Amino acid sequence: MTDEAADHVARWVRPEIRALSAYHVPDASGLIKLDAMENPYGWPAELREEWAALARATAVNRYPDPRAQPLKDALRAAMNIPAAAGILLGNGSDEIIQTIALALAGPDRTVLTVEPGFVMYRMIATFAGMRYCGVPLRAADFALDLPALRAAIEAHRPAVVFLAQPNNPTGNCFDEAALFEVIEAVPGLVVVDEAYAPFTDASLLPRVGEWPNLLVMRTVSKMGLAGLRLGYLAGPAAWLDELDKVRLPYNVNVLTQRAAELALRHKAVLDAQTAAIRTERAVLHGALATLPGVTPYPSEANFILVRVPAGRAGALFAGLRERGVLVKNLHGGHPLLADCLRVTVGTPQENAAFLAAFAACLEGGTAGRG
Repeated sequence: MTDEAADHVARWVRPEIRALSAYHVPDASGLIKLDAMENPYGWPAELREEWAALARATAVNRYPDPRAQPLKDALRAAMNIPAAAGILLGNGSDEIIQTIALALAGPDRTVLTVEPGFVMYRMIATFAGMRYCGVPLRAADFALDLPALRAAIEAHRPAVVFLAQPNNPTGNCFDEAALFEVIEAVPGLVVVDEAYAPFTDASLLPRVGEWPNLLVMRTVSKMGLAGLRLGYLAGPAAWLDELDKVRLPYNVNVLTQRAAELALRHKAVLDAQTAAIRTERAVLHGALATLPGVTPYPSEANFILVRVPAGRAGALFAGLRERGVLVKNLHGGHPLLADCLRVTVGTPQENAAFLAAFAACLEGGTAGRG
């Protein structure tokens, strides 16, 4: 960047934006990709053929249905969304988080969540010019610290609270009674982010409408449709009508709409895949628990948080990469994540390859250090 361009950037780009780093997605070329909580299974051949025929018949020269009503109807039926609840669609959950923040932003308004948690809550609060408050989870078990949450809610009177259930990156579900207490204490909106709903039986989606300030957000990414970038929000129509004013027109493209409708007609295929992932999660957790110095935390998501011997997270991450496996290094991201890696649950073959590489790195001591 030239000095003149840098001067213009410094003058016009908000300081809090210049202080950020862009969301980083590492190159996974040639690696077993276990870093991004993706479903490792593709569509069966017959479903791909059906999708190809549908794509050929799709008029991509026209704008998509701006309301995407057939897709909303399919989601309502497939996900058992209460009949009285409204539905808002987004280009992934990230866009929905941004839509909520933009609708609620104002002088001295606060986004509140728990930490460690999903990084986009903090980033989007910054994008929208809102204050941000992150309340630490309990160190022993990553549960909600209710006294700390109550104090933060009273001090900041947040416009919106985001709570992921299960939580990313810890993988645990929060106690339902504690969630109810938070919903009732918050003066503004509470968004329960159920991105990992396919991998747990815990959900507040059936209870949408019982509180005037509760919305439930989900995505189809984790159930095997990450490439479609489709999120959805369910809640009282009074809220969604206002949020819809902020939603960009035609935000869900026509190919995503058609592909998601097709996938939901074949939801049994995706359900079988997520059931296999849940089974493999238990197998992977059990194997990790046998490794010396390694603590895998209980998970109700499609990933497992793993604490490794002190001071070795970076070396183990690098050693795994050298052996062809990409996981997520969380060390340094938050004090409660010291010495932690996060591994996505893959296929049985991918999990076996990860475990072999991980054991080799652990046994190698300094071997594989980056």
